[in-house]
Amino acid sequence: MSSPLSMLKKTRRSPLQGSLGGKPDEQKVPFRRNLLKELQAELADANNEPPKNPVDNTASTSKSKTQLKKGAPPSDFELMSAMMQRLTLLEKTVKVQAQELKQKNKKISSLEEKLNLLKDSEDTCEQRDVKKRCRQLQHQVCEMESFLNDYGLIWVGDESETHNSERGLWQPATSEVKNFHMNFDLVLQRIRELNILAGEGESFIQSTSTGAQLAKKDSIQLRFYSNGIVMFDGPFRSYQEQSTQQFIQDLMDGYFPTELQDRFPEGVPFQVHDRRDEEFVSRAEWSKFPGEGQAVLGTKDESSNVVSFNSPGKRLGMDQILKKLPRVVVKAGRVIDVRDSLRTVLQGPSNTQSTSVILVDTQALQAMREGLQIFGDDGPLSAHNVVTVKVKSEDGSHTYILKMSSSETIGDLRQYLDKHRGAHLNGYDIISAYPQCCYNEDSHTLQSCGLTTNATLLLRKSRHPHPQ
Repeated sequence: MSSPLSMLKKTRRSPLQGSLGGKPDEQKVPFRRNLLKELQAELADANNEPPKNPVDNTASTSKSKTQLKKGAPPSDFELMSAMMQRLTLLEKTVKVQAQELKQKNKKISSLEEKLNLLKDSEDTCEQRDVKKRCRQLQHQVCEMESFLNDYGLIWVGDESETHNSERGLWQPATSEVKNFHMNFDLVLQRIRELNILAGEGESFIQSTSTGAQLAKKDSIQLRFYSNGIVMFDGPFRSYQEQSTQQFIQDLMDGYFPTELQDRFPEGVPFQVHDRRDEEFVSRAEWSKFPGEGQAVLGTKDESSNVVSFNSPGKRLGMDQILKKLPRVVVKAGRVIDVRDSLRTVLQGPSNTQSTSVILVDTQALQAMREGLQIFGDDGPLSAHNVVTVKVKSEDGSHTYILKMSSSETIGDLRQYLDKHRGAHLNGYDIISAYPQCCYNEDSHTLQSCGLTTNATLLLRKSRHPHPQ
């Protein structure tokens, strides 16, 4: 007998495949049998029809045989029939999916067409609204332009538009001249063309005290140097300055300079002095003052030298100085004639006046002179009640200037005129050109007649002599 130890040393034998102790789930062949059953079950569920050909009958008989023979693998015929059934099922599935895909494509295409039509309709509506709005705005602009044109006005924009630099509007005051290059020949050629347009050499009729005479337009003195320009009587302006570059660029472009348009709206000729080969140098010459210097408080000034600047040009006369001043200035609700007042101060009292303009001595004028003597620094205190009245004679050869109080009457005005003109003259009417009015009531004051500011009146010969 063999001992237990000897049994352990023996080689362990593998169990038989068909033994009773083995589990059927661990075998590989039943996996194929389960696959065949799954295919057959799917075909049965999909078709739900009895077999029509003998192949199916043989398959069913083979199936029954295989069920009887649980341990035997499927034959080639069984596998072939299962594969054919699977292919048939797949072909049907492919056909069904192809039809569904075709229907879905048709539905998608129809939806896309509807969507495109909807977008086109929305775009058309937006374009229609925009065009309608544009037409409304254009109609409003035309109406506003016609309204302004009825009053002789033109829309030129607002100052607030200067902040909108992104719009690309040309703004001469803020625009910079890029790549500036001075071309003397081109500037001189453009100036000659502008002088022709400004009427260089043409004469016009100018009224004088004795009648009229032919006169020519005053020209602007313009000097070109290698480093800058001098206009009028100075100061010197270098080509590096932006204002000078803008001035030259306007000339080279064939336009009248922008900085002179407000002063000379109708243009003015230039009298050019070409000194391009010379360089302008500001010379400050110190010269000894002839005599002993005196200070305001009576002390001697230690430095008796005076700085003199040699600037080109000629001295300005009184008329040229007066032309640079404004005609009238509105201050505290009163219109002040600056030129006439300054001309009166420069020419002196009435005995030095010319025969065409006569300053009549009145009570208000005497009060103003006394006020000037007493309050020389602050001016006359009663000037706010004084009205300057200009009265032109019947033939227009004389102009009488009267300083009167607004409380004085038309009769006082007649007395001043008669005192200066003489009582031997015939009767006359005092009228105003605009508005047309005749002042015959001597008891009315200047204020009641509306002559509260500076006014110009005319004398007209009266058909019926005015009672004295």
